[in-house]
Amino acid sequence: MTVNASSSLKQAALFADQPEFVSIDPDAVIKSSELDKIRVQGGTVLNGNIPVSGAKNAALKHLCASMLTGDPIQFTNMPTGLQDIRTLAALMKEMGVSIGLRSDGTAIIQANNIHSTEAPYDLVRKMRASILVMGPLLGRMGEATVSLPGGCSIGTRPIDLHLDGFRAMGAEITLDEGYVKAKAPAGGLQGARILFPKVSVGATENVMMAATLAKGETVLVNAAREPEIVDQGEALIKMGAKISGLGTSEIRIEGVPHLHGMTHDVIADRIETGTFMIAVALTGGTVRLQRTRTDFLTSLIAPLNRAGVTIEQDGADVIVHRNGKPLIGTDIMTEPFPGFATDLQAQFMTMLTMCEGAGMVTETIFENRFMHVPELQRMGADITIHGNTALVRGVKKLKGAEVMATDLRASVSLILAGLVAEGETIVDRIYHLDRGYENLAGKLGACGAKIERIES
Repeated sequence: MTVNASSSLKQAALFADQPEFVSIDPDAVIKSSELDKIRVQGGTVLNGNIPVSGAKNAALKHLCASMLTGDPIQFTNMPTGLQDIRTLAALMKEMGVSIGLRSDGTAIIQANNIHSTEAPYDLVRKMRASILVMGPLLGRMGEATVSLPGGCSIGTRPIDLHLDGFRAMGAEITLDEGYVKAKAPAGGLQGARILFPKVSVGATENVMMAATLAKGETVLVNAAREPEIVDQGEALIKMGAKISGLGTSEIRIEGVPHLHGMTHDVIADRIETGTFMIAVALTGGTVRLQRTRTDFLTSLIAPLNRAGVTIEQDGADVIVHRNGKPLIGTDIMTEPFPGFATDLQAQFMTMLTMCEGAGMVTETIFENRFMHVPELQRMGADITIHGNTALVRGVKKLKGAEVMATDLRASVSLILAGLVAEGETIVDRIYHLDRGYENLAGKLGACGAKIERIES
């Protein structure tokens, strides 16, 4: 691929003198430790300040979208310490993308020399979100070969809706020995009206990225409305994309011939924000969550208010307070945004174990997302499961135990339980946690929690 002088100068300016870039060596990512644990001593109140990281669920898609142009792209507030970010960066590096991740949350990417359009199994198996390289590669390079991501501990999460969207735009899709091979028609992808039979965050994001470079208009009907999708769309617009309807169930994308470089600040992580809100609800105290918002968590804040927690926006920060009175049980049901986020269900269930009365948790997004329940029961929780519903009766106390994480959100729910459990809790298999939380032990420890990471 030919690189013009202006692009080369931009790249040199961005990548020069960056001593704080962290390693994204692919082998280092694949060989990350699976034996580390977290030890928590329960019974402390949380007070202090916690900086909220950039949203993992937005940052991953931003990295993928950067492959839509050969110009330099810069992101700030990027959660560069997350394992998922490192894994995707390693995958992109193998494809020929120049990428740097800095400890201050800066990411600099330039995809002006993509020499491979294949995402191999060894990296895709580490993170299902790798399928999201398909849209940018198909839109810009005209082809993509991506390993099928395989199963998942919280459900099957099929990619049929992604592939159906690409087919509607004229792509030829074939399956060959565990890989999805997609090829655009000779004239490139064509705009189309795509009706998703059910709301899919991943399919909305993947098809939207591909559509930015398609010929004509693409209309996504029954599109997902998550704040991370809005953030992705706003970044694409900065790159020159023509997108309208962000935040609604109908998104329109008018294809353009090419996109260009830009700088974008990644939205705050609403799941991390919500996790810390629930932590304060459990322990009591007052915590200022820095650089985050309440408006994308109304479905969580309402039941937290009913339970007895005060939450208010204060400039760029959010203040969470519980005055020590007993929490009151309340019901939740997970739904697509703006409903209650499935990624906060396990954490909220942990809170219900310590409430007066009972609360009902109904999971409608994934078919197997109660895997944390047996571990909570080992700590003394009173939880009864009926199909996709869990009845949680509050108990006087939880007891510390050695427990095992089964997925990302389950792992943090067990740490939250450890914060209020009597005695010591050891959470095993925390490599799940590293995929989505930056320095969780450090952030909670700075507010008074007795928590430490035990390295293997």
